Amino acid sequence: MDMATNVMEKVYETLMCSPGMNEAVKVDLKINRKTILLLNNVIDNSLNPDAENQTGSLLKMLPQEAAAELKELAEECLKKAGLTELSEKIKSLSVK
Repeated sequence: MDMATNVMEKVYETLMCSPGMNEAVKVDLKINRKTILLLNNVIDNSLNPDAENQTGSLLKMLPQEAAAELKELAEECLKKAGLTELSEKIKSLSVK
């Protein structure tokens, strides 16, 4: 594990135990079944340590509109939770 990965782990660990992070957020979504299936696949593959980067290959095969729907869903969830700015700051830290 390199130093940058270690630092990012500490940042996430700190953020996850910050006040308010356990508060429930109501997210009312109406998304099509295709997007739900894709989202499930992306999450399952991303969390499976035995998967050989199936998520990356899946995302490469997706039509642009499906990828855009997933991105829009993620952005909407961040917005409803009030975490858009925090997410952007985390992304800027992880740029190598």
